Amino acid sequence: MTLARPLLLGATLLLAACDGSPRGPGNVTRESSNTGFPAADRPVATIVSSRWSSEEERDRLNEAAKVMDLAGIKPGMTVADIGAGEGYYTIRLGQRVGAKGRVVAEDIVPDYISQLATRVVREKLDNVSVRLGLPADPRLPENSFDRVLMVHMYHEIESPYEFLWRLRPSLAPGGQVVVVDADRPTENHGTPPALLKCEFAAVGYKQVSIRPMASAGGYMAVFEASGGRPEPETIRACKSGAHAPTVTPKPNGAHE
Repeated sequence: MTLARPLLLGATLLLAACDGSPRGPGNVTRESSNTGFPAADRPVATIVSSRWSSEEERDRLNEAAKVMDLAGIKPGMTVADIGAGEGYYTIRLGQRVGAKGRVVAEDIVPDYISQLATRVVREKLDNVSVRLGLPADPRLPENSFDRVLMVHMYHEIESPYEFLWRLRPSLAPGGQVVVVDADRPTENHGTPPALLKCEFAAVGYKQVSIRPMASAGGYMAVFEASGGRPEPETIRACKSGAHAPTVTPKPNGAHE
């Protein structure tokens, strides 16, 4: 599979994409709220760190390997790592998909993207590229990705309906979005699973599976695009208070 545009970014293009001097999490450029999409009926967690836990600790729990195995990530696939931060998943995804695969690491914080680009070059991952996204638009090429990973970051998306709507065209046929998050309120840096399912469904995704994942701090949910992409004005926001934050798996460990 090939992307709609070249993946590898040189230093000059990276700096141009950053569109200005480096900024921290508190200074991310925000877009106008007048977009035609409904606002999230829930708090939005602040971006407090690019690191959820130390890489050594996460590797001791075999976190990335378990997520990649359950997500069916194989050599030769094209994968996006949304909210890549310091690149814990990016680096391991690059190793997993191999020379014939591709990984795009996306984040909305220029500092994180700059630091990750340096790390990718240092570790000689020629199959990995980085790009600066927007809070409501990951800015990914269309019809490109077998898997899109969103790990410990969904609760930080300020405009989830617009973000998921703009993400949909980037999925290749059979492509899936994999969300790993904690089972707690969004203001506490998690997402109740029923609320997650509702927000995805509002933009035309179906939940394929969900399972507890203690090694990653909560659960892993998998979604696919289903039917047509709705018009923005027809999308209705989910009521956060109506959803109980529970994950009760079937005996096989997954349920819709």
